[in-house]
Amino acid sequence: MQLLSAPSLGRTPGAQTGNHLLLRVLVLCCFSLVSLPSFLIAQSSSMTNGQAGFASRDQQAEAARLADIYRIHPDDELDLYVVDVPEYSRSYRVAPDGTIRLPLLNEPIVAAGETPAALGGVIASKLATVGLLNNPHVLVEVKRSRADSISISGAVKQPQNYEVFGRTSLLSVVSQAGGLADDASNTAVITRGEIAKRVLEEPEKNPAAAHAPNTLSVNLKRAMQGVASENVELYPGDAVMVQRAGIVYVVGAVNRAGGFVMNGDRSSMTVLKAVALAEDLKPSAQGKKAVIIRKDATQPNGAEEIRIDLNKILANKAPDTTLTADDVLFIPDSTAKKALHRSGQALAEMATMLSYGALIYK
Repeated sequence: MQLLSAPSLGRTPGAQTGNHLLLRVLVLCCFSLVSLPSFLIAQSSSMTNGQAGFASRDQQAEAARLADIYRIHPDDELDLYVVDVPEYSRSYRVAPDGTIRLPLLNEPIVAAGETPAALGGVIASKLATVGLLNNPHVLVEVKRSRADSISISGAVKQPQNYEVFGRTSLLSVVSQAGGLADDASNTAVITRGEIAKRVLEEPEKNPAAAHAPNTLSVNLKRAMQGVASENVELYPGDAVMVQRAGIVYVVGAVNRAGGFVMNGDRSSMTVLKAVALAEDLKPSAQGKKAVIIRKDATQPNGAEEIRIDLNKILANKAPDTTLTADDVLFIPDSTAKKALHRSGQALAEMATMLSYGALIYK
């Protein structure tokens, strides 16, 4: 209001022009201050989206590289795109005999065993040969395939097939399976699929690929401890089997008889470890007559009996004995010691009752 009434205050036109310029500068400054945070947020968002875009492009490049290696299987679902010909551009399922049928083509086309790029070339050649299209361009993409998964089974909490579209790691697959089961061993056996074989055969990837086995064993304990060489890369079509740990049984005159899983620190089980897990011997145990019963098909009864002096092992007068999976450590019970122990318990209980009675009647 003051600016509009400036002439009535005796100000000159030059002064009015200066005031208008000052007002415009102030408005522009305020607008800049208000807009700056939004501009910075927009720039930050743009940078974040750009980084995500780079990651997505990397994943797409990896998927494209695997697609050039992947061989089509029966029952795969394919997306077929013929440039400028929508009549042919749709999904096709590979028949159990490995073929697909296209409209207006009398003969089926063998798809199984071809890469998507190679199949596109075959289809384009067929369409040109019969005169349906002139210089056709055909793109083939595997939409869904049973080979686009990694199977994990054995001693995991949720064994099943997990769909993947590129490389992943062993520990990632184990995590997807809910982790290891309680009876899991430290060993996982990996069977390579077709994609892994082809990728690992690339000289720049693996110079010694000619000697690479189709199956390999991995130490899960070391992988979880951060040893990178044990956390191997997996590809679609690979299969992982987590082996179950063996069990050692301790029966007889022990405080906690039962079976004990040989995993983790128990993977190398000994007699002393087994006795410790069984919470020590009972007072009536005959340690010098302990027996290890081990499966042996060559023996008449299918088992071998290995006698050990457990008392000497406990006293460190004899070497500890290693146990193997399914071994049974049997510690016999002395009848005389058992009867004496029961008599002692009865006397102790009687003394307790008498002492309580004395307290009551006093």
